[in-house]
Amino acid sequence: MKGNDLMTISNKMKNFLKQGSWIRRMFEDGIELKKKYGAENVYDLSLGNPIFSPPDEFYDELKKLIDNPDKSAHRYMPNAGLDQTRLKVADFLTKTTNHPFKLSNILMTGGAGGALNVILKAILDPDDEVIVFTPFFPEYFFYTDNHSGITRIVDSDDKFIPDLDSFNKNINNKTKAVIINSPNNPSGVVYTEQFLIRMSEILNHYEKKFKREIFVISDEPYRRIVFDGLDCPNILDYYKNTIVASSFSKDLAIPGERIGYVALSPKISNQNLLMDGIVFANRILGFVNAPAFMQRAVSNILFSSVDVEEYLLRRNYLCDELGKLGYEFEKPQGAFYLFPKSPIEDDVEFINLLKENKVLVVPGSGFGKKGYFRISFCVDWHSLEGSIEGFKKTLELIK
Repeated sequence: MKGNDLMTISNKMKNFLKQGSWIRRMFEDGIELKKKYGAENVYDLSLGNPIFSPPDEFYDELKKLIDNPDKSAHRYMPNAGLDQTRLKVADFLTKTTNHPFKLSNILMTGGAGGALNVILKAILDPDDEVIVFTPFFPEYFFYTDNHSGITRIVDSDDKFIPDLDSFNKNINNKTKAVIINSPNNPSGVVYTEQFLIRMSEILNHYEKKFKREIFVISDEPYRRIVFDGLDCPNILDYYKNTIVASSFSKDLAIPGERIGYVALSPKISNQNLLMDGIVFANRILGFVNAPAFMQRAVSNILFSSVDVEEYLLRRNYLCDELGKLGYEFEKPQGAFYLFPKSPIEDDVEFINLLKENKVLVVPGSGFGKKGYFRISFCVDWHSLEGSIEGFKKTLELIK
């Protein structure tokens, strides 16, 4: 057998690599373009990688921990995380949601991605189904497959509110979870109270019909990044079987530190058994426990955040400039992305044309929504302002 005939990875993984995230693909293309043209001449708006430094309080906490070392601080701990951190997260959630969270409701995780994986590992049997709404974070598919689940897609309207008639038709006796993401990546939409109430009513109906729990997994890394004084309705207020997956990656601007949490709604029945399963999943998936140093660092600054006003300024600038050029979009209500319509039907072709003008964005196809593209505006002003000429030239080229 020749060396190049050897099967080094599974066929399944080969297929996944082909389907792999457009976000990372464009980010890697950006690296090559910067080498070719110089970083200052390439405008990379592809990755949701916050440009801002964490708030000063974060560095203050790091300094305290370094100046006052605890010799036991870096040892193994309970798989659920440090009790003092979990208690503080529970207190934070109690105060911000008006639901009575306790230590036993909280698991510290390796970011929101880690949180989603341990939840799905704990609740899915083979071929159980997980519903996601377009546009969606593409890793949801891979996370569900990691744990032998099947993903079902429910489309949204042109304002990115999921179609509840389609949702109703896609629920069956294998449905185990629904993943929601509000504020949404990539659209920036905030799901309304009316939508959450109606979705909850539908789920309650099917839980009774199938005599089976259906969990709402609320993926919330952008919850605190909302604009224009908008309230972000909380699914915890409307649906009993809710599990929150969140992180500090966006509101504290520390995505590289991989620190987040799972929070079980205090209303969930048999929550001790559910938490036992999630804690065990955290261990056997190899996370073992969330990073010890970061658990301590974030525990005293849970109410701190980056300056959301900076994102608002960038949103307004981008919307104003692209609006003048004739691009069509819904103004984002939260997060730090704009999701305009592609001026041509093929969104992949359009983003490749933009790339020729040294502007990097992500096609909507990567988020399950063809005919759109995602712009990340959590970037420096040079990248944002410099991109406008590329958007203009590309639009002129296709008209």
